[in-house]
Amino acid sequence: MEMVKELNPALIKRKRNGQINIKSGNKIDAVVKWTIWILTFLTVLAFFVFDYTGFQIERAITETIHNIRVMFLEPGLSHFSWSEAVYQVGVTLGLGILATIFGAIIAFFLSLMAAENLSKSWLSNTVRIVVAFIRAVPTVLWVLIFAIAAGLGSEAAVLGMLFHSVAYLVKAFSESFEEVNPGIIEALRATGSSWWHIVVNGVLPSTFTYLLSWTFLRFEINFSVAVAMGAAAGAGGIGFELFMASGFYFDLREVGFITYAILVVAIVLEIISTRLKERYFPSSINS
Repeated sequence: MEMVKELNPALIKRKRNGQINIKSGNKIDAVVKWTIWILTFLTVLAFFVFDYTGFQIERAITETIHNIRVMFLEPGLSHFSWSEAVYQVGVTLGLGILATIFGAIIAFFLSLMAAENLSKSWLSNTVRIVVAFIRAVPTVLWVLIFAIAAGLGSEAAVLGMLFHSVAYLVKAFSESFEEVNPGIIEALRATGSSWWHIVVNGVLPSTFTYLLSWTFLRFEINFSVAVAMGAAAGAGGIGFELFMASGFYFDLREVGFITYAILVVAIVLEIISTRLKERYFPSSINS
C-alpha cells in the first residue's frame, strides 16, 4: 500500500469491487508520444512533396564527397599566412575572454542579490526576473542588437556576449550560493558578522570551485559564439576568415584549415577544463 500511495493519483482508479486498477502512462506521456508520431509523419511526407526539379542525386553525392575530401584531407592557406591565422585565433579568444571576465564580475555581485539566503525576497525575485528575460533572448540576437546600436565591430560582439553571460552566470552562481550550508551562515550571523563578512568568509570558500567551473564553462560557450559572431557582427577573428573563405572566396582548403584550427583550440580548452575538474572536483571525476 505504501508503494501505491507514492504513485501518481491520476494513474490509480478504484473499481466497484474494491480492486485498484493502475494505469501505465499519463497525459504528458501521451502528448509526447503523439508529438513524436506527428513530427515523424510530417518529416516522411516532406520527402514526397519536395520539388526535385533539376536535382541529380548521383551528381550531388559525388560533389559532396569531393568537397569533403578537399576540405578535410587537403587543408591549406591561400588568403592569409600562418602568423595571421594565429593572430585571428587570438582575436577570437580575446573576445571570449573579455566577455567572460566582465560577465563573471558583474554576475557575481548580481547573484549575491539574487540568492534567496543572502538577499531580501523582493530584491531576489526582481533580479531573477530581469536576468530570466535577458537569458531568454539568444546570444546571437543580443550581438545583432548591439551591432545595430553601437555599429559593427568587436564592441558589439563583446557587449552581446556579455549580456547573455551575465544572465547565464547569475543563475548558476546564485544557485551555488543557495546550496551553502545554512548552519554556516547562521553561525556567522550569531557572532555579529556583517553581510559582507558572511559572503567573504562563509559563502565564497564553500562555492569558489563551483564559480570557477561555471565561469570556464561559459568561456567555452563564448568562444564558440565569438567564432560565429566574427562575421555576423564584423568583430573579426577566425570566424570572419571562415565566413570569407566559405562565402566569398569559396576556398574549401582554407575552410578545412580554419575548421581544424577551431577544433584544436576547442580540444585544448576541453583539456584545461578536465584538468580543472581533476584538481577541484576529484570526486566527480572518479564517480
